[in-house]
Amino acid sequence: MPGSKRAIILLSGGLDSATVLAIARSQNYECYALSVAYGQRHYAELNAAVKIAKLLGVQEHRTMRVDLAGIGGSALTDAGAALPEALMPGIPVTYVPARNTLFLSLALGWAEVLGATDIFLGVNAVDYSGYPDCRPAFIDAFEQLARVATKAGVEGARFKIHAPLIRMSKADIIRSGTGLGVDFAATVSCYQADAEGIACGVCDSCRLRSSGFAVAGVPDPTPYR
Repeated sequence: MPGSKRAIILLSGGLDSATVLAIARSQNYECYALSVAYGQRHYAELNAAVKIAKLLGVQEHRTMRVDLAGIGGSALTDAGAALPEALMPGIPVTYVPARNTLFLSLALGWAEVLGATDIFLGVNAVDYSGYPDCRPAFIDAFEQLARVATKAGVEGARFKIHAPLIRMSKADIIRSGTGLGVDFAATVSCYQADAEGIACGVCDSCRLRSSGFAVAGVPDPTPYR
């Protein structure tokens, strides 16, 4: 694209990250999508990420591996742990220790190699589960870290961490993605989706998703069990 800039897009395969990818493309970025296999139970989201990357025409899509299941401490990496079926006060058991810090670190490394200074991710501080690494303070802190922790940064590159959804409701995210042509049927949000991407309909991620479609007035294309 004439005048385009390179950007790394963290692409989980879910509704939010697909919308972020579409936003980055609409802003004339040349998009490089990065997914992470971290030992998550809902592995179907990675298959969804492959579909989304193709549908939205990224320049390149890579999947990297980090064994967060080996660390433990989260119901998303422990198949024996019960998943919450309602939003509860406090940080839930689906929190994965240091996940977004590690994801952004991987994205930062690839960005430096590509000569990119823009990284996009789909964190949200409105309709979310209380994760500390989804807050504006975290995004600001990592942006500062990127500028002092890299060769490019100390030589003057100004890294920017873009979190365009951070203050949007789930309904607004769905409206935005719909307007940008995102095929939400290709996305997987469920914490316990089966191998085919069929959603449970009862975990807190499913509840946020289904409620978002209802409020947005957009038909929910999610296949539920």
